[in-house]
Amino acid sequence: MSKICQITDKRVIIGNSVAHSNHKTKRKFNINFSYKRLYWAEKDCWINIGVSSSGLRTINKIGLNEAIKKSKQKVITLSVENDKKSKRK
Repeated sequence: MSKICQITDKRVIIGNSVAHSNHKTKRKFNINFSYKRLYWAEKDCWINIGVSSSGLRTINKIGLNEAIKKSKQKVITLSVENDKKSKRK
């Protein structure tokens, strides 16, 4: 899976590494990214999301439910539905 935060939509960006001689080579600027398992109290379930450290700070500040409402990606709700289906089996 790609490193894209599901809360803030941050992703890896491409830039240049510039030497003292002004020689430029391509490089990646990675984000501080990890997969977390969080409890969603409103839906009474656990969800697995890929989130950056700034996304975790957002969740801590405004809460998981509000962060999911403000997120641009709808992957989170799909993972919850799939998680509930797997529990039934």
